[in-house]
Amino acid sequence: MTAEPDGPLTVLGIETSCDETAAAVVRRHPGGAPEILAEELFSQIDEHRPYAGVVPEIAARAHLDRLDGLTGRAMAAADLDFGALDGVAATAGPGLIGGVMVGATMGKAIAAAAGKPFLAVNHLEGHALSARMTGRVAFPFLLLLVSGGHCQLLLVQGVGRYRQLGTTVDDAVGEAFDKAARLLGLGYPGGPAIEAAAERARDPDRFDLPRPMRGRPGCDFSFSGLKTAVLHRLRALETPPTPDDAADMAAAFQEAVADALTERTGNGLRMAREREPALRRLVAAGGVAANRRLRRALEDLCAREGLDLSVPPQRYCTDNAAMIAWAGAERLALGLASPLDFAPRPRWPLESPEDSARTASDESAA
Repeated sequence: MTAEPDGPLTVLGIETSCDETAAAVVRRHPGGAPEILAEELFSQIDEHRPYAGVVPEIAARAHLDRLDGLTGRAMAAADLDFGALDGVAATAGPGLIGGVMVGATMGKAIAAAAGKPFLAVNHLEGHALSARMTGRVAFPFLLLLVSGGHCQLLLVQGVGRYRQLGTTVDDAVGEAFDKAARLLGLGYPGGPAIEAAAERARDPDRFDLPRPMRGRPGCDFSFSGLKTAVLHRLRALETPPTPDDAADMAAAFQEAVADALTERTGNGLRMAREREPALRRLVAAGGVAANRRLRRALEDLCAREGLDLSVPPQRYCTDNAAMIAWAGAERLALGLASPLDFAPRPRWPLESPEDSARTASDESAA
């Protein structure tokens, strides 16, 4: 096992997996204390809003146009040059491959030019470890990862030690929010739009929507049928939905999602405790974790089950470079680094047995 470093580790992180272009500098102090030195982010929402979803070619071009300037500003704000870094981390997957290639290539170039280790970070690992960056969360914990592209329950036992317990069999929950918002004419992105509309609901119990997978064994998720139910309920109105109709439906949809997620998470908790009987913490991460109704439902679940709930601040629930830098620092503290020929990938399961790389001593001890 690699010894804890004697001094702090300072890592530049780059995130370009979807529609956020970001760079950040994070320092991990001995013992795991975090310090965020600088962060820069450019959101591409306005570029994609006319299409009601992310267009991969537009996203990749925006990353290419913005990343160099954002990285320079982050380094300047941290008052560091590249030689002062201990490593360079970049999202290497999963994600839109054009964008992933932009960030990973830049990360490799900086690492090579500065003579520093390169850390190919799984984007999902960034989310998984973000609670340790913002709340000093100890292992093990159960992770509910909910975002536009992912919906998973994972047992997190350590850095690089992840066991998937459940995943979506169709749509990710964030994707379902976007599709439901489009049906209701609420705009993009769907999550914030539906949450805002739900707050205006006059009769949140007006529409009866299903709770997909309720009562089934395991903790997989499904949201395609819920989206279809919204469509059928709207068609039954026989007229285009009024603002009041949309608000009531938004409230019903949000409630159904919260119920489904918490019911499946309860199953996942029981599965996780079979492996980790002393498990006492649930972490919710990803953009959908910012939803206030979902947080209240998870708080109720944790109160019933004797769990502590950790949710990163909203800015670290959505895609950001600080979590990528932090994941890189956590890996670097274990002596892990990646070869410069590491290939970016559009799909990369978090529980993949393939580490980014192991040091020679780790490999010889294996």
